[in-house]
Amino acid sequence: MRLTTSQALVRWLVAQRGELLDGAEVPLFPAVFAIFGHGNVLGLGTALEEHRDALPVWRGHSEQGMALAAVGLAKATARRQVGVATSSIGPGALNMVTAAGVAHANRLPLLLLPGDTFVSRAPDPVLQQVEHFDDPTRTVNDAFRAVSRYFDRITRPEQLLATLPQVARVLTDPADCGPVTLALPQDVQAEAFDFPAALFEPVVHRVPRLRPDERELAEAAAAIRVARRPLLVLGGGVRYSGAARAAVDLAERHGLPVTETTAGRTLVPHDHPLHAGPLGITGSASANALAAAADLVLAVGTRLQDFTTASWSLFDPGLRLVTVNAARFDAVKHGALAVTGDARAGLAGLAGLLGDWVIEPDWTARAATERAGWDAYIDGLRAPDPGLPTYAQVVGAVNEASGPDDYVLTAAGGLPGELIGGWRGTGRVGEPTMDVEYGFSCMGYEVAGAWGAALTRAATHPGGVVTTLLGDGSYLMLNAELFSAAFAGHGFVAVVCDNDGYAVIDRLQRGQGGAAFNNMYPDCRTAHAQPPRVDFAAHATALGCTVLPADGLADLRECYAEAREHARTGRPAVVVVRTRPAAWTDAGAWWEVGVPQTAERSAVTDARAALDQAKAGQVRFLAH
Repeated sequence: MRLTTSQALVRWLVAQRGELLDGAEVPLFPAVFAIFGHGNVLGLGTALEEHRDALPVWRGHSEQGMALAAVGLAKATARRQVGVATSSIGPGALNMVTAAGVAHANRLPLLLLPGDTFVSRAPDPVLQQVEHFDDPTRTVNDAFRAVSRYFDRITRPEQLLATLPQVARVLTDPADCGPVTLALPQDVQAEAFDFPAALFEPVVHRVPRLRPDERELAEAAAAIRVARRPLLVLGGGVRYSGAARAAVDLAERHGLPVTETTAGRTLVPHDHPLHAGPLGITGSASANALAAAADLVLAVGTRLQDFTTASWSLFDPGLRLVTVNAARFDAVKHGALAVTGDARAGLAGLAGLLGDWVIEPDWTARAATERAGWDAYIDGLRAPDPGLPTYAQVVGAVNEASGPDDYVLTAAGGLPGELIGGWRGTGRVGEPTMDVEYGFSCMGYEVAGAWGAALTRAATHPGGVVTTLLGDGSYLMLNAELFSAAFAGHGFVAVVCDNDGYAVIDRLQRGQGGAAFNNMYPDCRTAHAQPPRVDFAAHATALGCTVLPADGLADLRECYAEAREHARTGRPAVVVVRTRPAAWTDAGAWWEVGVPQTAERSAVTDARAALDQAKAGQVRFLAH
């Protein structure tokens, strides 16, 4: 089949199929997000137009935003479908690097197709080309190498025959999953080649389940059986494996208390008697108390990031750590007794070896006891009081109106801590309802990720509503995809909390002895006695959204209920509410940050002394 490089690539994308966790066959690439420029409009743009019915193309309004929408789509499908994003060369391409970082940090699939400069070099230097004096083969797209699991620059059409199987492998591999970048030089996009027709035959990519080594399972089971206070920690790998039901069954059979990481949130219903709450700095005091008392942690599908482990200060130095992870890179961290394999297969293997072993009832019951105390604390934070609403009250209002088919997102600022620690899962076992992008914590993901999630969940959860919560800082950072979603007809609710600045960083700054500086608007340099304020309601209206300004907590509840109905009509609904940065949800955990050893303010050096003291209790490596 004589096709251009672009035509062959698009035909291949159309032919690839995936499989959801429930076994349903779906397109592996259900959507392309595109902004065309001279570097991709004629080659790739022509090919996409020829297949516009088979492969939907959605126009973005910022390259970073549309690529983040593709990331949100992948997360909402548990990595079983992949969003594609394409841009022109130069600035358009570089604008997608941040989205690649988000996908890489969160182990999410993303296919990026940036245009590139001419391989022939005949018209060099071309518009938007950055010339490298020492290496004419280098382009700005080489910046993607640091944030790609797989990178290739296609300099001949026939190279697709070798690289496309690798593209599919990385995007669907449970261990290596992450962003793939195919840089497409402008002249090569348009070059033709006689491709074999077999390249375009439909292929169903089923995510493989790597079975753990029997010896690793036996060693792990032996360690678990002698533990008196074991704790089960569920991470994102449990979500992507569809292993939550197996995890809960194991916990119920043996009496294991269960906690969740950020990526594993809402895998277990909040009121399950074995659910101790979320773990870590932005988690819950209840889960952290169990972690401190545990003599063994069984960590499944998690890389145990610093916010999960409180910078490795949560655990007793004598703890035994057993991990089950599809990626051996993650499984062996911190001296863990590692089981490399799929989460569901690993849990099944352990269940077969643990037999009738059961934990002492007092330890099992502690999950519910500790969580009851945490629930009472959250109830107190949510209770109405005079003044502007707090983040905890906003989260409570949204939580109380949400059901098992709904989906909630956030990413940066103070809201991740409120959502991770305070949200009460409304879904069923193994049907997560939350996406907190706290691997890269990218401001602006909140709007763009919600667009991608709303696009795909309209088919899988037609009765549900996607809600994103964000602060004024994230809104100002990246809001263009509100218009993209409004134009495309993908409805969701965005709750914008206006608190006059970067409140959570101000909290960190002052909490470590620093002066309030350059975070909250009153602490920022300005030439105005009365600086301007952003009219978020007017701005969102101009972007084609339905807008509901809320005045206080009671009004917020009414506005959010109305916004949910508007979102179901296919148009984003934005609720704007003034909030006060107070009464933060606090799980009582420590976080290692870079406090200066010397400073003019004595409060800073005092904070450094406290840091040095806390580091004495930090666990760096756990013995087998």
